[in-house]
Amino acid sequence: MNLEQRRLIKKNLDILLRRKRIIIFFLLLGIAAGLAQYLRMPKIYKCSSLIKYQRQSVNPTAMSPDDIRTRTKDVVDTVSQQIMSRTSLEGIIEEFDLYTELREEIPMEDVVDIMREYHIQTQLLQGGDVFEVSYQGKDQNKVLKVTNALAAKFIEENLRFRQEQASQTSTYVRDELNMAKISLDKKELLMRDYKLQYYNEMSEQLVNNTNRLIALQEQYQNNQESTLELERTRLLVQDQISQRKVFLSQLATDAAADSTGSPTQTRGLNSIHQVRLQLQSLQTRYTEKHPEVKRLKRVLRDLENQQIASLGENAVQQVDPQIIELKQQLRELEFSINRLHDERQVLDKQVKKYESWIAAAPVREAEWSALTRDYDQLNAYYERLVTESLQAESAQSLENQLKGSQFKIIDPAHFPETPFKPNLKKILLLAVGLGMGAGGGLSLLLESMSTSFKDPDELEAFLDVPVVCAIPTLYVKKELSRRRVKNIALNATLLFAGGAIAGAAVYFWKQGLIIL
Repeated sequence: MNLEQRRLIKKNLDILLRRKRIIIFFLLLGIAAGLAQYLRMPKIYKCSSLIKYQRQSVNPTAMSPDDIRTRTKDVVDTVSQQIMSRTSLEGIIEEFDLYTELREEIPMEDVVDIMREYHIQTQLLQGGDVFEVSYQGKDQNKVLKVTNALAAKFIEENLRFRQEQASQTSTYVRDELNMAKISLDKKELLMRDYKLQYYNEMSEQLVNNTNRLIALQEQYQNNQESTLELERTRLLVQDQISQRKVFLSQLATDAAADSTGSPTQTRGLNSIHQVRLQLQSLQTRYTEKHPEVKRLKRVLRDLENQQIASLGENAVQQVDPQIIELKQQLRELEFSINRLHDERQVLDKQVKKYESWIAAAPVREAEWSALTRDYDQLNAYYERLVTESLQAESAQSLENQLKGSQFKIIDPAHFPETPFKPNLKKILLLAVGLGMGAGGGLSLLLESMSTSFKDPDELEAFLDVPVVCAIPTLYVKKELSRRRVKNIALNATLLFAGGAIAGAAVYFWKQGLIIL
């Protein structure tokens, strides 16, 4: 510390010592003003209750009102919004008859806002799951009751909120599940009807239809071959019958010629034989539909009818056993041919049907893809809703049994012995600071306005002449007596003022107006 700093400190100390009565006066004045302000201010009491958010012991599901990722602060904020609602706070105000005078002056809505903003406080403490709810007011008993009521409301509102949320979640998921089920049933009904209507034309039946078509085509080919074979056999049988008839006719002609010698019958038989030979020759080269074949058949039939007619009724009635057997075989052949013909018509219809099914498969596949495009997503959504519905019902059952996460009061509110506001220590410290500041400021102001020299160095600096010696102020006896009386009076006044302030403080303390 250099010389200038020591001089400055000494100068300030000298000022304080010279003006100590002014500083003490303002100090006492500040204390008195602080006490007066404290007594004038209403006493505000505050109660606090510690509440712990106790998480549910059963593992929460995805549909639970909260899970392991839910922060305590979020839960507290959510429940606080319910408690701080106008309806809830109005109920508390009316139940405990709070703000009686204030309600006569301003609307209830403003009273609720004041209570919510200035008198209720919720603070999350370090540690995560513990928070503090507090309330402040003028009446100690009401403050205690309101604080406990707020703590109880946290428990009640949390239970109600969780049960309501679980119920709403369960109802919502169940409604969504019902709607999804209806949509899924409609979609499945359309798919079922479509598949029943076009089952054989579906793409999954393409392989079976193709194999069946090949089998039917092979069966149709075999039918045609069998029919041709039977046709050839029938022609042979018919030829055998014709030859047998010719033979019998020849026998009858020969017998008639022997008896009558008629050349006309012989020429007729020869003509029938020639026509038959020509017909057989043409049938080896042409089909039955050839015009010449048809013509010779008609000619042969006419000649045979003429021949039979010429033979007479007795010759017709004579039946040869071989002809009967051949005709029986011919009838069987015709029956088989007709059966194969009917079977071929059925096979032809079936072939055309399977061909139409195979041809329609690409169209049905495109229509089925369009019909079932959103079925997989709808089915997956329905299965997810089934899982969520089970979880929601489990969460609702858990909440109804009061086994979910709950608020638990770990430290209830206690009766407030001392007021929260005003704080006597802070007011007195502020009063002492202001008093000493005012006294010190006034002392410095008086010193700055004084024209006297208090230090030899000031005189040397002003006169630019060195000071050889300093002579203290000398008072005569009368002046000393006057100064002594003045000092005693000032000191007594200050002492009396301090005592009065102390006595008043003790008095008000005993009266309960000052609470330490």
